[in-house]
Amino acid sequence: MADLLLDSSPLAPGRSPVRIHYRDTGDGPPVVILHGGWGYDAYPFDHQIAALASRHRIVIPDRTGYGRSEPIDTLAADFHQSAAEETLAVIEALHLDRPILWGHSDGAIVALLIGLQTSDRIAGVIVEATHYFRHKPASRPFFEAIVAKPRAPFLDVHSRTWIRIVDESAPGEDFYGGRLSELRVPVLLVHGGRDPRTEPGECEALSAALQTVPARTLLLSEGGHSPHSEPATAARVTAAAVSFVEEVRHRESPGVMHVTGPPSR
Repeated sequence: MADLLLDSSPLAPGRSPVRIHYRDTGDGPPVVILHGGWGYDAYPFDHQIAALASRHRIVIPDRTGYGRSEPIDTLAADFHQSAAEETLAVIEALHLDRPILWGHSDGAIVALLIGLQTSDRIAGVIVEATHYFRHKPASRPFFEAIVAKPRAPFLDVHSRTWIRIVDESAPGEDFYGGRLSELRVPVLLVHGGRDPRTEPGECEALSAALQTVPARTLLLSEGGHSPHSEPATAARVTAAAVSFVEEVRHRESPGVMHVTGPPSR
């Protein structure tokens, strides 16, 4: 584990420097893991690190507000875009050459926004429990319950911001400005069929938006909001991710990586 000092971050306006804490293990082409709204420790990637770290460098930054990174007590409704800019600054500061991004939940939005904005700086994305709609009325009671009895200080801030996003968005509005079909990096979409944060029709809308993208889907009927860490699904997610990562690296360096086969669809 280590700390990185950024000159600035849009998640902490007016502060300099901004401290980012990150986990760093393994060696080889980089994979950057972007945690969800409850922070990394809520849904750790132990299985995937064990499978990937012998051939890849795994970097896991805590976003501003989380873990041992810079504390903040406010979060703007456009925080996913700010998080994308901060993540790109971390990638640049650590000199990570075309990493594969693995984003979970909020982190999946961040990964896709980075892919849309700077596809030349990343090699591919794995997105898990991806939010597509901004307007998520079925999830509002969940965030209200956290505000009423927060489990940790920043979860209250995060949940209040999500309530604002839900209330200020129109039905059908998405996090990507209708541009997700413009994505041009390889995508592995991982989603649990029992994910309680998924609105009716959200998976279908997400899949339709990715039809023109080099994407594959691993839909796990028994999976919840974190298939990578759930006992019933972790092994399948790990196998699919390892296969995807090796295939992406093989395309970038033909003859170096061995492709083990595509993940289940």
